[in-house]
Amino acid sequence: MTRSDEIISVRNIYKVFGSQADTAMALVRAGASKAEVFEQTGQVIGVFDASFSVMRGEIFVIMGLSGSGKSTMVRLFNRLIEPTAGAIFLNGREITGLNDKDLLQVRRKDMGMVFQSFALMPHMTVLENVGFGLQISGVAEKERNSRSITALRQVGLAGQEYCYPHQLSGGMQQRVGLARALANDPAILLMDEAFSALDPLIRHEMQGELIKLQQQQDRTIIFISHDIEEAVRIGHRIAIMEGGRVVQIGTPRELLCNPANDYVRTFFNGFDSSRILKAGDIAQRDAQIVYMPGRETPITADTPIKDIFGTVARASAPVPVVDAAGAYQGCISQGRLLSYLGGH
Repeated sequence: MTRSDEIISVRNIYKVFGSQADTAMALVRAGASKAEVFEQTGQVIGVFDASFSVMRGEIFVIMGLSGSGKSTMVRLFNRLIEPTAGAIFLNGREITGLNDKDLLQVRRKDMGMVFQSFALMPHMTVLENVGFGLQISGVAEKERNSRSITALRQVGLAGQEYCYPHQLSGGMQQRVGLARALANDPAILLMDEAFSALDPLIRHEMQGELIKLQQQQDRTIIFISHDIEEAVRIGHRIAIMEGGRVVQIGTPRELLCNPANDYVRTFFNGFDSSRILKAGDIAQRDAQIVYMPGRETPITADTPIKDIFGTVARASAPVPVVDAAGAYQGCISQGRLLSYLGGH
């Protein structure tokens, strides 16, 4: 990926909560930790020296435990919260220094936000709720309604335009909130724990709708979550935060195979790793076996682990793993497979 693929770039961002932000930052620059800053000043550092990029057209999930800084981070993108230090770039343009007028245009044109709370106006119809942001922006009623109807169709609510919120289920209400953000046709969709208030079945359904929406529109989505199952299902890449720091970023497979620390590793406790790992991820690459092409049936490296159980179980010797070109990559024995899955 190149710089041209980046839609958002975050560089050395800090967020200090408190009235002595300058004092806190002076301590940070002198090498103080977050805990030391709090002990000496009482100031809380919500985000500590975060630097990363979000690529155009990806679902980028930011996750962490309560207090990790993930919700603070997403609000820094559209400056609902002002950063204390550092810079944020949107399509190569720094937005941390924008005046109120230019910032308002960024929020209206480039970023839509969906919160955990549906925040629907009970006295307005679904159509009016979806078009509310457009109305505030001065969009004429005919265009406003047309765009709102299109957005409702995208989230599967065609025909519900003249219902009121109390007539809809929780999942349908969240779809209205999503449609309201889509009506502005933002380049980036920010979603803060958007599905966490829904029951498991509806939540799973909404995750599926989001995946489908992203595939159809190639829209960039930044999604905040504390749920590894959700993150793995929808995320192209996942950033894990701890104590205000971004401790690791990677695909679900990368995080599972090479966790940066025990904090990252704990997120996958109890997770069925066979759903996302491939044969190449667990192949023993230094195994000394004789592999003769044409005499054995190998497993390709990109075969899901869940599909190799029978092959490995029936084999009398370690099963060779090859890449797409047929080159030997290692092998998987029964013991290797069982011990790896047992540890994950």
